[in-house]
Amino acid sequence: MDRELLATTLADAGEPSYRAGQVWEWLTRGVGSYEEMTNLPGTLRDRLEVAVPLSTLSVQAEAKSDDGTVKTLFHTAEGRPIEAVLMRYKDGRHSVCVSSQSGCPLTCSFCATGQMKFGRNLSADEILDQALHFRRLEAIDHVVFMGMGEPTMNLDAVLAACERLPDLGVTNRRTAISTVGWVPGMDRLAECEMPVSLALSLHAPNDELRSRLMPVNDRYPLARVLAACDRYRAKRRRKVFVEYVMLAEVNDLPEHARQLAALLDPRVYKVNLIPYNPTGAFDGSSPERIERFRAILAEHRLTATVRLTRGRDIDAACGQLAATAAA
Repeated sequence: MDRELLATTLADAGEPSYRAGQVWEWLTRGVGSYEEMTNLPGTLRDRLEVAVPLSTLSVQAEAKSDDGTVKTLFHTAEGRPIEAVLMRYKDGRHSVCVSSQSGCPLTCSFCATGQMKFGRNLSADEILDQALHFRRLEAIDHVVFMGMGEPTMNLDAVLAACERLPDLGVTNRRTAISTVGWVPGMDRLAECEMPVSLALSLHAPNDELRSRLMPVNDRYPLARVLAACDRYRAKRRRKVFVEYVMLAEVNDLPEHARQLAALLDPRVYKVNLIPYNPTGAFDGSSPERIERFRAILAEHRLTATVRLTRGRDIDAACGQLAATAAA
């Protein structure tokens, strides 16, 4: 919801300021209409229905996976595409993957979003409305900023959204912000008092390979990125989660595993190996190669897990968000 428009509309109607809090509380409970907001006067509900849409986004399409994952394509008010995903896990977690930008200016070669034309940064309300959309379906308890865009390039809006997520039932400790290594944003995040998690999209253990996969590495090479992680660790006293997408014959060789183990301090980092969901540029590593890679890291006492892939059959998994229906 456009909360500034809500406040203005309430003020023009001569309503007390607490009405905005009442509306917000109803939204966080997952209501889908003003009619359900029974502690608001009927005439006010009618006025808000006309003047203030419940969401800044409009739903254009929705896809449902066999594993329970739901991917939704939204449009902003001016028609820019955004995708967000609800992931349901057998342990009871309901996690929402939200976007922070429409498209992405950082053209990582393995990511479908990176092949889109960059649109713009999203507002805090547009980020929240992605989570609120799924809150109308069911309770949610985790949010990850791993959808379209680079969150640390839009950090004001991202952190403003994080401040409100606990109202929806998502604590800061169950919120993760992913970055490809945008150092200025990482340093700002280190100063943030909210205990959100930092996830680093690394994907290569050396600069030569990482620059081929991720052009941002030419601007912020590994030494600078890992130094920023050290500063985050020193300030926040929290481990950094490393995301490493497994690309067959590209970054999954035993020598890559040994280089990665030498690069990362086990006291600071935990690695999440991600089976690749093909977007046309690369093939994904086999389960056997992923397990071999994990075992080498374990031999060097570097904790590594293999991410459970969700929503692959609806192009909702890691690296697949591209809003193709709106392209």
